[in-house]
Amino acid sequence: MAYRKTPAELERLEAARERLVDQATQVVAEVGWANASVTAVAAAAGIAAGSVYQHFPSKAALAVEVFRRASGREAEVLSEVLHGDGDPVERLTDGVRVFARRALERPGLAYALLAAPAEPALGAERLEFRRRYRELFAEVVREGTAAGLLPPQDARVTAAALTGAVGEVLVDPLGTPAEGADGGDRAVGDLLNELTAMTLRCTGAHPSDPPR
Repeated sequence: MAYRKTPAELERLEAARERLVDQATQVVAEVGWANASVTAVAAAAGIAAGSVYQHFPSKAALAVEVFRRASGREAEVLSEVLHGDGDPVERLTDGVRVFARRALERPGLAYALLAAPAEPALGAERLEFRRRYRELFAEVVREGTAAGLLPPQDARVTAAALTGAVGEVLVDPLGTPAEGADGGDRAVGDLLNELTAMTLRCTGAHPSDPPR
């Protein structure tokens, strides 16, 4: 008869796996994908390197899980904002600002998700990440057009342009975070305002109030 793990054993394994993913995420945020070796992740988690393979068959499999968890959380937050209060244009600009602010608060992780060199296995994950963002943006653009707040347009094209533009704008700031609290706060505020204005231009909306 095959041995079956007890519920307590399964619970311990799941807790160990969750801790491993959490620590791997922290390591990636600090040193990037290339330097997030199995040895480095294991050391951060306080386990032997060989123990990592009890949970993941390879470094690539662990990296994919880290990417899916982190990018999935960002997509969830964006979805909450885009489906929240306000008219479609307000929700769209709020969504862009929230996404950018969260990225700038954790530049290492955001850069890893958006642009850092990574294993080929993560290429497909990045494409899926962008597709989810395009779908979320397109939905709100369609709402804005239907409500007469935005001019007629192909929402898919606008959403793709917006997704690409926001990511490209953030790459340099994420790769070289601003130094100094005051200067950094001003730089972030200016960047968020520019992204808001760009979003309005990209969708064809006309701002009624200055960017928040």
